[in-house]
Amino acid sequence: MPAKTSPQERIAPPVTTVTPSRSSRVLELFRHPSPYLLLTLASLFWAGNWVVGRAMRNDIPPVAMGFWRWVVALLILLPFAAPELKRNWRVVRANWFTLALLGGLGAMLFNTMIYVGLQYTAATNGVLFNSVTPILIILMSWLAFRERLGAWQTIGVVLSLVGVAVIVARGEPQILAALRFNRGDLWLISAMLLWALYTIVLRRRPPGLSAIGFLAAMLLLGLPLLLPFYLWELFTRGGFALSVPAVAALAYYATLPSIVAYLFWNRGVAQIGPNKAGLFVHLMPVFGALLSVIFLGERLYPYHFVGAAMIFGGIWLTTRRSA
Repeated sequence: MPAKTSPQERIAPPVTTVTPSRSSRVLELFRHPSPYLLLTLASLFWAGNWVVGRAMRNDIPPVAMGFWRWVVALLILLPFAAPELKRNWRVVRANWFTLALLGGLGAMLFNTMIYVGLQYTAATNGVLFNSVTPILIILMSWLAFRERLGAWQTIGVVLSLVGVAVIVARGEPQILAALRFNRGDLWLISAMLLWALYTIVLRRRPPGLSAIGFLAAMLLLGLPLLLPFYLWELFTRGGFALSVPAVAALAYYATLPSIVAYLFWNRGVAQIGPNKAGLFVHLMPVFGALLSVIFLGERLYPYHFVGAAMIFGGIWLTTRRSA
C-alpha cells in the first residue's frame, strides 16, 4: 500500500539545483566582462601604441599619424554605427558639444600630442609623465565633483606611483634625479592633462547611444578639429610613404589602441568611476617593458618585477577598498 502524502507534497515539484556549465560561465564572462579586465587590456593596447609610435617617429609625421589613425578607425566603425546614429541623430545633435569635446580631448589632440612629444623626448620621460595621469584624474575629480579617496586608496595610489618610479629609474634613484626635460616633455605633460580631463568629462556621456555609436559620434565630431593641423603639417613637412611598416602601424593604431581600447576604457570608467579607473594607467610601464622584451629583444631585470609588484599591489588596494 503506497504511503500517504500531504497536499503540499503532491503540489510542490521537486527542487533541483542547476550548476552552470563551464561553457555558460565563459559565455557570461564575454557578455559581462569585469571592468578591471577591460581596463587592464586597454592599458596593454595603449602600451603597444607608445612602442609603435616611438618606433615609427621617423616614418610617419606625428599629426598625420594621429589623423589617419582615426580616419581608418572611423571607416571601420561606420558600417556598424551608421544605422544607430541615423536613429538617434536627435541625441547626437542635442549633445554635439560634449561629443566634440570628448573626441577632441581624448582622441584627436591627446594622441597627436603624444606623437609630437615622442619626436623630441626619451621614452623614459614619456612613461614617467603618463604615470602621473591617475593623480591628475583624482585632482580634477576633487575640483569638479569634490570626490575624495579613502586612506587605503591614497596608500594604493602612492604605492603604485612608487612602483612606476622604480621601473623608470631602473632601481637607481640617481637616474630620476638626472632626468632632463625638453619641449617634447611639455607636449607629453599637456597630453596627460587632456587625458585626465577626458576621463572626467566621460561622466557627461550622453545616454541613448551604445558604446560603438558613442565612439563613432565622438570621432565624427572630433576629426574636424584635427584637420587644420594635418593640412598645415602636410604643406610644411610633407606626407609619408605607404610602406609595409607604415601600413602595418596604421592598421594597429586604428584597431586595438583606437577602437578596442577606447570601448574597454569607456565602459570600465562607467562601471567603477574615473578615480579607480585612472590607476590602471600605471600598468602601461609594465606592459611596455614586456612588449620591449618580446619585440625589441630587451631584457627584464629585478627592478621590473619589484616595480610591477608595487603597481599591482597599489591597484589592489585602491580597487578593493571603498572610498
